[in-house]
Amino acid sequence: MISLILVSVFIIAMIAAGVWGMKKTKTLNDFFIGSRKIGPWISALSYGTAYFSAVIFIGFAGKLGWGYGLNVLWIAIGNAVIGSFLAWIVLGRRTRTMTQNLDVVTMPEFLQERFSGKYFKIIAASVIFLFLLPYAASVFKGLGYLFEVNFNISFDTALLIMVAITAVYLILGGYFAVTITDFIQGFVMLFGAILMVVILVGQAGGLTSSIHQISENYYRDVFSQGAPDYIMLAALIFMTSFGVWGMPQMVQKFYAVKNEKVIKLAAYTTLIFALTISVCAYFTGALTHVFFNAPILGANGAANFDAMIPELLIRFLPEGVMALILLLILSASMSTLSALVLVSASSIAIDLYKGHVNPKVSKASSVFMMRFLTGIFLLISFLIAKYEFSFIITLMSLSWGVIAGGFLAPYVYGLYWKGATRAGAKSAMISGIFLAISLFYILGANNAPLASSIAMIVPFAVVPAVSIFTKKPDAKKIKKAFKGI
Repeated sequence: MISLILVSVFIIAMIAAGVWGMKKTKTLNDFFIGSRKIGPWISALSYGTAYFSAVIFIGFAGKLGWGYGLNVLWIAIGNAVIGSFLAWIVLGRRTRTMTQNLDVVTMPEFLQERFSGKYFKIIAASVIFLFLLPYAASVFKGLGYLFEVNFNISFDTALLIMVAITAVYLILGGYFAVTITDFIQGFVMLFGAILMVVILVGQAGGLTSSIHQISENYYRDVFSQGAPDYIMLAALIFMTSFGVWGMPQMVQKFYAVKNEKVIKLAAYTTLIFALTISVCAYFTGALTHVFFNAPILGANGAANFDAMIPELLIRFLPEGVMALILLLILSASMSTLSALVLVSASSIAIDLYKGHVNPKVSKASSVFMMRFLTGIFLLISFLIAKYEFSFIITLMSLSWGVIAGGFLAPYVYGLYWKGATRAGAKSAMISGIFLAISLFYILGANNAPLASSIAMIVPFAVVPAVSIFTKKPDAKKIKKAFKGI
């Protein structure tokens, strides 16, 4: 009953945010980046909530907390310091200035204008569409199961409810609605995550006792059978911390800030938020060594790490707190989902249709198309989550590595090096995508973080290696892009 009341209030707040955002949305820039008028607090929480979805609380925390014990907190520190704070400091100001200089609002537009490449936009938009939609579907799938278990409704019905809620506030209010809902969801996530850890630590006998038991039981449960793979841990830290620097749904947050002055405040605010959420999530994962003697087994007899955190919470949290945690996971997922769908829709409406098919499309028509495609993409995500096509599941596993591998190096060099050429950027993009896919199959799905990390690193050598021997960029374009930087 408590869960139903809290979720109902939450849904009403999301719909109200959509109606409010609709009144402020008149142009395509309003819909996609809030007309670059977003302040530091909302920007910071919007970045943080898009970063951390239900995956960190359910899948990652359970599996990695059990596998690495307290060492899993290094991932939390990397996500907070590198993925959040340094991302704002290193990328924020230059992204805000350069995208305004070039009059662009998406990652594909930025790459095309910065490197004067005719087909950059088409390639980049296609990659975003192909790999972010399955990622969005995986978030929907997790939410569907969450509602199915807690409210005793069918998985399909739960999915339809989630699609409807997201569609209402996202289609109506666009980025304005996303940011205000992210702001609300951010506080829900902070309060819920802290309360979750406080109660569980209390159940374990206090913080000192918890740390001691984790260390002692981890040696008994895992370490005594062989040292964990620290190379994989390093790859996980690198992939989840630096990977976000090249993810379009995260970079979008830099485009939308009001001005450069808000970036430092947003950076520190995001650091605090990310450190709190990630430490709480991964420490809860490590606490599985206090409350369980062995991993939970699935129907096939293999360890089911995805079930460990839900089982831990159901067993040891009171009903009222469990209702709040349900809201926490819902908030984390819906904020990530909104960012993914918005960027996926923009890849067609802005990058392909407005960019190549009909550049003179009117303001009203472009906003309508963005809203229409947002709805279509939500529907596609629903169908993917419902029917679980095998090749789509593979795309989900590949998504992070392919997108970060393809975009990270061209994006960073584009911001910082005037000598980066079109051929260098294009070669880096192709090599990153090729390595992410090929290494995924060569090394296997279990080594996906390592494959993704290699695919992100190699293009940083490709850009200068190719740029040295290829045609230099246009001086006027470089002067325009770097004005004020």
